Amino acid sequence: MKKMTRGIAAFAAASAVVLAGCSSSDDAETEESTAPETSESAGGEATAAAQDLTMWWMGQEDDTTAAYREFLEGKYAEVNGGALSVEYVGWGDAISALTTALPDSANTPDVTEVGNTQAATFTTVGAFLDITDMYEDLGGDNLLQGFVEAGSVGDSVYAVPYYFGSRFAWYRKDLYEQGGVEVPTTLEEVTTAHASLKDQDIAGFYIGGQDWRNGISWIFANGGDIATYEGSEWSAALSSAESIAGMEQWQELFETAGVAQVTDTDELFNAINDDSLQGLPAAAQMAPNWAACCIGPLTGEDDEGNPAPVWDDAVNGFYALPGVDGGVAPVFAGGSNIAISAASQNVDGAKQLMEIIFSDEYQTLLAESGWGPANTEFGDIYAGLAPQNQVALDTAEAAKLTPAAPGWAAIEEQQIMEQFFQAVAEGGDVTALAAEYDEKINQLING
Repeated sequence: MKKMTRGIAAFAAASAVVLAGCSSSDDAETEESTAPETSESAGGEATAAAQDLTMWWMGQEDDTTAAYREFLEGKYAEVNGGALSVEYVGWGDAISALTTALPDSANTPDVTEVGNTQAATFTTVGAFLDITDMYEDLGGDNLLQGFVEAGSVGDSVYAVPYYFGSRFAWYRKDLYEQGGVEVPTTLEEVTTAHASLKDQDIAGFYIGGQDWRNGISWIFANGGDIATYEGSEWSAALSSAESIAGMEQWQELFETAGVAQVTDTDELFNAINDDSLQGLPAAAQMAPNWAACCIGPLTGEDDEGNPAPVWDDAVNGFYALPGVDGGVAPVFAGGSNIAISAASQNVDGAKQLMEIIFSDEYQTLLAESGWGPANTEFGDIYAGLAPQNQVALDTAEAAKLTPAAPGWAAIEEQQIMEQFFQAVAEGGDVTALAAEYDEKINQLING
């Protein structure tokens, strides 16, 4: 199990940025408040008393999450005897809501989902409970290790993966055939194939100028990184030769083959359906594994009678973004981690809920409903649902996460990466911009 080691100074600095109330000075109070109540069972053994829990999920309720919620509520009541209340928090409100609630023992969620890029910030300031003793029971090394690293400090585990999302290329078979191009087998061919299509006024490649979550694949594939950890602190690495090579390659793709705007931020599924961008449709784009819901010719209708996409095997396809020399390029993994609040007064019940979430039954439920399960032992179930799910697993195995640094959430909040990618998309000098944005990142990344 690979994890980063961070110094005490980094923790102190991070706590000044967010979650100031989660500092170690409250340890004694927290330990006293979280001691589980016990009662005597019929056999005379001490058992945990029933505890009512609050769990936060990020996003909006839909039919799928409602089914998960009902399962967890029922199973928790069966195992613990207490009531589980699931509350939904919008992704846009996640950081501010967690920053306010986690240190407050009267209002903290006992268990919470957190974005995988946000996990390190809350972990390194003591917001989450140490669950190292549960690691093996929750899946151990079968858990997605990049997510585990994002929720760990040294050899201690605080947040574990909940589900994964993986990015890969979705493409139009008909436009490839029309333009006489094949599925690319190297990263350079991604550019040349789509530049050829654009030169023929057929189509191009859609990737937004601010879409760093997809764009960093070009940095990763060339051996670069956003930041590296050495000694006792993080240092930005956009200026490394490898990162610059990746960004120059991405800039060439955007300029010669792109059909997106420099201000576009993320996936626009209609780009690969029937809509036009800069006068041309997209022959391919990067998007997460759940994009199959929204990619396809606009031959259907939604509930209001508007055109809606319908997947067509004759028209739509997918492939893993290839690396510089072939194979599978490292992509940024989406998804979430899950953790117990260090301020929870219901630790015993919270641990029981975690055991339920990582049980075979719940992991199977996740996999069967199309969510990438945290435990890779259930990957075969997930892969068997649809052909693109195998590609999702392959790319997830090669995926990387953002730096597990205490200040990463601040970098996201200030949209530093969006600004960097847009400046490159506008034709700026990559080397000069990398140095400029390394400085901006270094001001924030260590908290």
